[in-house]
Amino acid sequence: MKIVLAFLFVAPLALSASADKDYSSFDSAASPETKSRFAMLDDVRILANGLLQLGHGLKDFVHKTKGQMNDIFQKLYIFDKSFYELSLQTSEIKEEEEQLRQTTARLQINNEEIKNLSQEMNSKIEDLIQNKIQLQEKVWGLEDKVTKLAIIQPSVQETKEISSLKAFVEQQDNHIKQLLRIVEDQHVQLDRQHNQIMELEDKLNHIELQELAENSFAEEQTEPEAISFPVRNATAVTYQSDGAAPDCTALYNRGVRSSGVYTIKPNGSASFDVYCEMKFGSSWTVIQKRVDGSLDFNQTWDAYTSGFGDLNEEFWLGLNKTHSITKQGAYILRIELQDWKDNKRYIDYAFRLGGPETDYTLQLSRISGSIPNALPEQTELRFSTADHDTDTINDFNCPENYLGGWWHSECEETNLNGKYVTPRSKGRLDRRKGLYWKPKKGRYYLLKSTKIMIHPTDLKSFD
Repeated sequence: MKIVLAFLFVAPLALSASADKDYSSFDSAASPETKSRFAMLDDVRILANGLLQLGHGLKDFVHKTKGQMNDIFQKLYIFDKSFYELSLQTSEIKEEEEQLRQTTARLQINNEEIKNLSQEMNSKIEDLIQNKIQLQEKVWGLEDKVTKLAIIQPSVQETKEISSLKAFVEQQDNHIKQLLRIVEDQHVQLDRQHNQIMELEDKLNHIELQELAENSFAEEQTEPEAISFPVRNATAVTYQSDGAAPDCTALYNRGVRSSGVYTIKPNGSASFDVYCEMKFGSSWTVIQKRVDGSLDFNQTWDAYTSGFGDLNEEFWLGLNKTHSITKQGAYILRIELQDWKDNKRYIDYAFRLGGPETDYTLQLSRISGSIPNALPEQTELRFSTADHDTDTINDFNCPENYLGGWWHSECEETNLNGKYVTPRSKGRLDRRKGLYWKPKKGRYYLLKSTKIMIHPTDLKSFD
């Protein structure tokens, strides 16, 4: 700013000097008016040049000033940042210092405790050393006495002391032996009680199973059974019919009258073997059969889909094969049950079985029977196994806990594919894992044998 003021002060002086110089040179050559005009033009040029130089100087000065201010701002920013980081470090140092103080205080307290413990240990060690010294002195005294006794005859008083010591030792020994006998007796009693508990548990399980077996079908007041159950063939034979029959009823209509294993070929399906039971003036296709528990029904989804077991013994025909039969038309589903008193009952349903895309959904509608219904009606029941459960309820897998694939609905307790249980089974009883028929309002029926069969009909119950 001082430079600008000095320039403004010097510029007029230079202009006046140059003007005097010009005026003097033009005095002799031109008229006064012309000289005055040229002098003014020169003054204007000089003034313009001066102002131009002044502008350039001011511009340079402004640029320099901006650069200096930017440097100052950068230094201030760096200073602020450094100051902030320093304040953070200071805070961290203060926190660490406080933690160190607390740690030091705790260490001091621990040190005091260690000192106290060390003093107590030292005192105890000293006491032990004193006791050891006293015991050693007593032992040495006893050794001296024994040596003296070996050399000379003990006095009457010493004999009394020895006798009293012997009596005391014998008394302690007898007391220890008595305690050992008491412990042994208690151990024997505990073993005996444990065996009694195990026997009681076995008896309770046996009684419960016997009570379930006592719940025979004969005690139920049901409608009379119009059709008698035939005696199962002692031997089963596999037959091969001439031509492809769609089911067992077609074989019966062709003149086949013997129960056994036959090959059928439902419409649109490959041929496979089934067990045909000839009775009631017709033939039924058996899809499930259980008689003695020789076959484990706790199988996988694939096994239940394709089938498993021996068609002449216990078996499950397979969901895929059953569906290929029932999709040909309307069928009746018949369930035959036998309890452990050899009482037999049955129940017939009109039904519809879905395909694999529906997980073989089953719909039932009771027609007739000689036992109360135990399966949900007019409800879509999806088949599920332990490894394929689509209806898990509250994280409870029905097939996994009931040990068998079935059309579970809210984990009902009827499961004809459950674990085979006899009235003389050992171990704790779990009704949910057995072979039971359990009506919604009724008792449990422990089953000895089951059979599920299908037969074509013209009855339409799903209109």
